[in-house]
Amino acid sequence: MINRIPSMKLAERVREGHLRAIARLITRVESGGDPDVRQALAELYKSTGNAHVVGITGVPGAGKSTLVTQLVHEYRKSGRTVGVVAIDPSSPFSGGAILGDRIRMGDLVSDPGVFIRSMATRGTLGGLARPALDAVDLLDAGGFDVVLIETVGVGQDEVDIVRAAHTTVVVNAPGLGDDIQAIKAGVLEIADVHVVSKADRPDSNRTIQELKAMLMMSLEPGEGIWRVPVVPTSSEKHTGFGELMAAIDRHAEHLERSGEITERRRQIALTRVVKVAEEIVRDNFVRDSRSQTEELLKKVTQRELDPHGAAVTLLKAMKETIHESH
Repeated sequence: MINRIPSMKLAERVREGHLRAIARLITRVESGGDPDVRQALAELYKSTGNAHVVGITGVPGAGKSTLVTQLVHEYRKSGRTVGVVAIDPSSPFSGGAILGDRIRMGDLVSDPGVFIRSMATRGTLGGLARPALDAVDLLDAGGFDVVLIETVGVGQDEVDIVRAAHTTVVVNAPGLGDDIQAIKAGVLEIADVHVVSKADRPDSNRTIQELKAMLMMSLEPGEGIWRVPVVPTSSEKHTGFGELMAAIDRHAEHLERSGEITERRRQIALTRVVKVAEEIVRDNFVRDSRSQTEELLKKVTQRELDPHGAAVTLLKAMKETIHESH
């Protein structure tokens, strides 16, 4: 029988930049079955905060995966290492990620300066389950300069990325049924950088101009305000990706220069804490479903107790259990 490497030992290797150790710890984070993983993550968290985290989102069909592949190549040409966490819809059968067009990133796998991991949403409304954010920490602690998070897509409930990344890139494409898909999705305001992909198409110019017009209308007056750029890219012609990398770099510089990076980091920390708290409560809820929870649900169903009162009662009962187990 092969001896199992302790998670704390893997954490030491993660700090040294060992890709296999990063991969193994991410697998353990996803499975949730290793009792010492939390201790390893807590230790590694002290070594995070160096990578620039870039969220890439956009409507399905906008070409996000192709864009990510090209952007990684640009970062590598600049000498920087890149980690990619690609979020995919969860399989309804296994709960695992459906890899889809991730195979397009296959030419990057042999590059030791690139790490790619496809992960499932696991039913998370915002598209970012806690294990995906833990994976970002592992890549950060592992010494990657940039970590890209590619989300499933944009929707009213899928804007978690803006609360988990330093820079958010929203990808649009012409001819997807609306001139400006970002407006339809209600996420025009979440972008730090807008991209119009497939810019080699003749109808792309209209999308670019209308996006710029909408952004001009939403501009706030004042000095030092970040002016959201619109960057056209074309995978067909291999153009625009250097400009996209430059725009992301300019935004990173703006965050540092303006001091906004402090608020971004606070926002990310809040998102992380709330997600973990929600998970702890949910796990305890499921575990307790045959005892007090069942009785409370019966009272709510029979209108003897309102949902808020039941939730407060349940949380009070859980408090001691959560304290003992965590």
